[in-house]
Amino acid sequence: MSLPLLKIDGLSIGYEGADGVAVPIVNQVDLQLEEGSTLGLVGESGCGKSTLLLALMGYYDSGLARLAGKVALLGKDPGALNEADLQLFRGGDVALIPQNAGQALTPTLKIEAQMLEALRLHTPLPAASRQDRILQLFDRVQLPDPANLLGRYPHELSGGQQQRVALAMALAGNPKVLLLDEPTTGLDVTTQQAVLALLSEIALESQTAMVFVSHDIGVIGAVCERVAVMYAGEIVELGACNQILQHPRHPYTQALLSSIPKLGQAWAFKAPTSIQQGQDRRLSGCAYAPRCEYVGPTCLKQKPRLTRDQDREVKCVQLSEIARMVAPAGGHKGESKMVGQEYVLSVNNLSVSYDHTGWWPFASRQERKLTVREVSFDIVRGQTLGLVGESGSGKSSILRTLIGLQKSFEGEAQLLDKFDLTTPVAHRSKACLSKIQMVFQNPDASLNPRQSIFAALARPLRIYFRLSEPEIRAEVERLMAAVQLPMEYSARYPGQLSGGERQRVAIARALASKPDVLLCDEITSALDVSVQASIIQLLKDLKDAQGLTLLFVSHDLPVVMALADDVAILQRGQICESGRVEQIFNAPEHPYTQSLIKAVL
Repeated sequence: MSLPLLKIDGLSIGYEGADGVAVPIVNQVDLQLEEGSTLGLVGESGCGKSTLLLALMGYYDSGLARLAGKVALLGKDPGALNEADLQLFRGGDVALIPQNAGQALTPTLKIEAQMLEALRLHTPLPAASRQDRILQLFDRVQLPDPANLLGRYPHELSGGQQQRVALAMALAGNPKVLLLDEPTTGLDVTTQQAVLALLSEIALESQTAMVFVSHDIGVIGAVCERVAVMYAGEIVELGACNQILQHPRHPYTQALLSSIPKLGQAWAFKAPTSIQQGQDRRLSGCAYAPRCEYVGPTCLKQKPRLTRDQDREVKCVQLSEIARMVAPAGGHKGESKMVGQEYVLSVNNLSVSYDHTGWWPFASRQERKLTVREVSFDIVRGQTLGLVGESGSGKSSILRTLIGLQKSFEGEAQLLDKFDLTTPVAHRSKACLSKIQMVFQNPDASLNPRQSIFAALARPLRIYFRLSEPEIRAEVERLMAAVQLPMEYSARYPGQLSGGERQRVAIARALASKPDVLLCDEITSALDVSVQASIIQLLKDLKDAQGLTLLFVSHDLPVVMALADDVAILQRGQICESGRVEQIFNAPEHPYTQSLIKAVL
């Protein structure tokens, strides 16, 4: 019998606390992976999924180290390799696709140069054959117009296109093991479906083993044979993917799955305890005990072990006393509480182009390629409009234009019937800036890595309001609580938070100026399902309490249905169908809308 490609024994990763006691981020993990098999890692933001994945590449965040345990990946311990061997190891036999494609792409190099470098380092291909290989890889990951993309820089691609370039780069070296950290986060449903089919094909044909980290349970169910559910750095349930997702046994797995909105079903939100408030990796008993509705005296005193329970392994001492999961009856989305019929945001025949050819800025419509073409919509106060479409369809371009970061080619956009949103951000009044805010898809691009979380939240409070320092601190605390982050996290820096935690900070900062309109660009794509549910409910509460108006871009159709009142479907820069969200999703008329809904996992 051949040895597994990956074997992890008792792995603990952490740091030394202020009291000198080791604090594990990953705690006593045992896993193994066979050739051609796929393992999913799921769990809330901050549970240690990405830390575990990066350790398999021999990488540890600053301040972290291996506390105990062994790792054998392709017979090698990544933590014991020197820099030269690590460079060959990473991207060759083992490849990583990070959550943020921006971390895999160099912003100052064109796409072609980066792909050529990957092929030069990790393949024996002669220089003359590399160009054809790049085009083959781009075609395989369904990148449109690949020859044209080669001459662009990463910032000239949409988030989904960047992620597909990162996937092509990872596949360049024909790796034996592929580590994927939220690889479909930035992809629309149709592209996601194609990429997942590609990954399944790769696993089958080349016997490439995969470890797949994702908060999207549907993605895990579509790709993975087995799934490991992580909480507070520990694996609490491990087994066959279809069995665990259909019949979860651990209380945490049950709670996690109940948080997921589903297309065509009413969504009832059950507020979970914040993970940071409930999670203490140094508890003498079960780490999940502070949040568990089934907690008993034994749970508080006895550390559970991962033990066999029929068709899987579960870490819970109360299994025999816990009733099997019953699907929630569901609630009603309810009618949106719109405040009168005041048009807060009006867009009329908006067209946007990134094409710099011709006599810029006087190039005619015929000379320029329009990314957004004659888009019109109105949003009344308290309404949420969802913008849905494939990557590159113009969703983010519309938001960037409205926030003043991208100049429109033609058309009109009015805020509160008095602010011209075609004016660049540098020339807008303070009043206009405070009334419309945006949360970006990638929080790394909007948070200053050298600024503490407190400073990031306090800055807009000082700019827009005359508050005393005690009032600022109280407001920061309110904002942190609103996005389910403890106040002590305000002393940290963005690099000390997980991706989902950073996104919550970005949402809190956007809310700090008390805007009338919030532009949301895939803001839940980096969040685990329970935090995503909390953010959806937070936005719904803000709509009801403050009359907040939302323009919500997402490729996650169930999330759009749970939050939005109306939806506009974008295809190649134009709205092809729009209306009430229930009507469009339950009875779509346009073939493109039908294809989007069919692709939902």
